[in-house]
Amino acid sequence: MPFSELFKGKKPSGARSSASPDGVSADEKAAVVEQIEDSGAYGFWTTDSRGNVVYLSRWIVEAVGKDFAALVHQPMQHVFAPVEGETDGRSLGLKLGTRKSFSGLAVKAETDGSKLVLRLSGRPLYDDAGDFLGFRGTAIDVTEEFIAEEEANRLAKYDSLTGLANRHRMEQRIDSTLHAFKSAERAAALMMLDLDKFKQVNDTLGHAAGDQLLQQVADRLRGAVAGRGEIGRLGGDEFQVLIPDLDDRGELGEIAKRIIQILSQPYSVEEGRCTIGCSVGIAVAPYDGVEREELTRAADLALYASKNGGRGQFRFYAGDLEHEATLRKRMEEDLAEAIEAGHFTLEYQPVVSLADNRVTALEAQYCWSDEERGRVEPETFLPVAEGSRLIVPIGEWGLRKACEDAVNWPDSLIVSLQISPVQFETNGFVDTVEQALEATDLDPARLELRLPESVLLGDGSKVDAALARLFKLGVRLTLDQFGSGLSSLSYLRRAPLNALRIGEEFFEPVMGNDLGDIELVRAVVALAGAMGMETVASGVHAMKLMEELKQLGVYHACGFVYSGALTAEQVLEDIADGDWTIAPSDAGTQRATRRTVFRKIGLIHEDHYYDVTLRNLSRTGAMIQGLEDVPAGTMFVLDFGQGQLAVCTVRRSMDDTQGVEFEQELVDDGAGGLCTRHRVSPYELATAGAPLQALPPGKYAPASGMGASGSFAQFKLSANAPKQQAA
Repeated sequence: MPFSELFKGKKPSGARSSASPDGVSADEKAAVVEQIEDSGAYGFWTTDSRGNVVYLSRWIVEAVGKDFAALVHQPMQHVFAPVEGETDGRSLGLKLGTRKSFSGLAVKAETDGSKLVLRLSGRPLYDDAGDFLGFRGTAIDVTEEFIAEEEANRLAKYDSLTGLANRHRMEQRIDSTLHAFKSAERAAALMMLDLDKFKQVNDTLGHAAGDQLLQQVADRLRGAVAGRGEIGRLGGDEFQVLIPDLDDRGELGEIAKRIIQILSQPYSVEEGRCTIGCSVGIAVAPYDGVEREELTRAADLALYASKNGGRGQFRFYAGDLEHEATLRKRMEEDLAEAIEAGHFTLEYQPVVSLADNRVTALEAQYCWSDEERGRVEPETFLPVAEGSRLIVPIGEWGLRKACEDAVNWPDSLIVSLQISPVQFETNGFVDTVEQALEATDLDPARLELRLPESVLLGDGSKVDAALARLFKLGVRLTLDQFGSGLSSLSYLRRAPLNALRIGEEFFEPVMGNDLGDIELVRAVVALAGAMGMETVASGVHAMKLMEELKQLGVYHACGFVYSGALTAEQVLEDIADGDWTIAPSDAGTQRATRRTVFRKIGLIHEDHYYDVTLRNLSRTGAMIQGLEDVPAGTMFVLDFGQGQLAVCTVRRSMDDTQGVEFEQELVDDGAGGLCTRHRVSPYELATAGAPLQALPPGKYAPASGMGASGSFAQFKLSANAPKQQAA
């Protein structure tokens, strides 16, 4: 019934029955009210004494999307609910329960699909006897106003292009998260992301394509993070991910790898097809910072290091990154001078046929002899050269030099050279290869170019054209370090590849298997066979592994079980005797998976702290030097610095040198090194009396008065205390 009919019912206490002083009758007033109601300018509502709906204006019922019969006699608070942030905290039901007048209460329809927002005003009704009858009130439609305000709030917090949180919201989220987590002693990880080669997309395909690409990047990030944290776009091609309650660097590294892999897959935009990359820097609170400014700065430094390390990588923050940036800059300058001065040489590691131990190829490795640094290993300076693009002139020299050396070898020997993505993408790369072959008169079939998987993810048309020209030249093409997770089977089918090179990461021992992930190797061999490719295993470090690979059907192998890298002069000496074969041997074997490091670390045993030398390192163990007469089975803790403590057991001992096995495997640090999954918590340090702050450099011996088996370190160690090495 129309609202005017309600005026003919019971009147509230004190109501007059006669015409009003202005001479307008009640019927005339009711007609005016009805016209206002029908216009939609105002709505009206009433409830009974229990707060159930008695009347709602027709346009409100229609906007709610239900028949009045479904709404009448329903509690008013079941039909409408307060809008968040618009009330004093009391629900509509409580407002009605107070039996007091109210005004300006913003409510929304509790109906799926309805966007109706009203501002309600109401007053209680009583009869002449003072009995409560219910509420009568008005409603104003503020839906458009509310939507506009909601959109303004959204734009203030979210990026309009991608829908991700913007810089302002991310700052608020980081601040609030760190503040709440500090009191609860919880961790949170912050990832800084920067897209590689995004500017190239904008320059070649236009800004519209760049916007489409950013939207697809946002969608892929949502899938990669899978709801575990908040993702923000800070502007341009910079992104941020905040992940609460995660400080496991092994798991964080896997998330970073997944992000890099997913974002590196090709994109389709209206203007064409394109490929970009991604670099990631990671910092973890409270280890790397307890306030937003210091945590963000730590993640920024880690991102800077990952970009300078060759891009397409992730890095964890470490206290020495600022010092590393200075050293990197100096190394760039020295590398530029070394190119001019000719301080580079090539060494060659033999690749051996597993069928008959015959040397079939020699893999070229860059060597740099620096006056101050001495011999610098390739894994140290090549990432710096890639980040600064100095790899292009170094690679051109290496290609020419390798061809010159190979001309003096038997025709059966192939020379193999690793090609950087930066080299491959340089204009004129194929011309450089052709010129080197012509200048040295080397048979193209004797030159093998090892291409990393990331090369196949470049601009599709350019990659296909370059590979086709190389194939036409007659050079061999091998996919290097296959299995890093970036390539797809479709690329393997398209590319004219001769072989797959199985990366040494497959052969790093895992808990319970000294041979590494042999089942995956078996799958790679089967895949290569199905596609008509040969297989080469790198980093073969033990006879048992070599025999297993032979059984799997791997064609060729290289590693310390056969030989390390040889100088060009040593190669000429070895081929002088005719057929060159190398019998595999464990004698003098050096594990290819161990990094030779020679640096000082700490060793904690009971309540003693010793300085020892770390000789080499793998995921599962290390060799240390500095303590004498340590019996096998002794347990202690290695302190790698910056809160990295690893429980280990002595497995072998000889004089002042011990081989130890870790209780928990180390994980990738993103820079080709290893780190512990967890670190000493600053919360534990604060409990022991230290101020709550990011992990400072220095020793992490147990706190004063506590042994290593105490509550601070929470380690249970053997009572076999080692003796300090005599001075």
